[in-house]
Amino acid sequence: MLTTVFVIALICFSLSILILLYRVINGPSVPDRVIALDAMGINLVAIVAIVSMLLDTSAYLDVILLTGILSFIGTVSFSKFLERGEIIERDRDH
Repeated sequence: MLTTVFVIALICFSLSILILLYRVINGPSVPDRVIALDAMGINLVAIVAIVSMLLDTSAYLDVILLTGILSFIGTVSFSKFLERGEIIERDRDH
């Protein structure tokens, strides 16, 4: 019973990633594309977590943590680039 729920959830998250991929490719604006990429990262974390539960192992927890951190850093970097036009500021006021 629980395995069936996990498989249905995997199918739903996979379809969600496909829909978000469409939004990344054909998004009306750049911020919409950034949000879609962030949502794809969240869905990827959910898929890995469900696969980990299906296989009854905790070996994928490091992958989940790394994917979440990279997704967060990527979203912050894209947002900063959209706001200021650069990610790393070279000039500092002393």
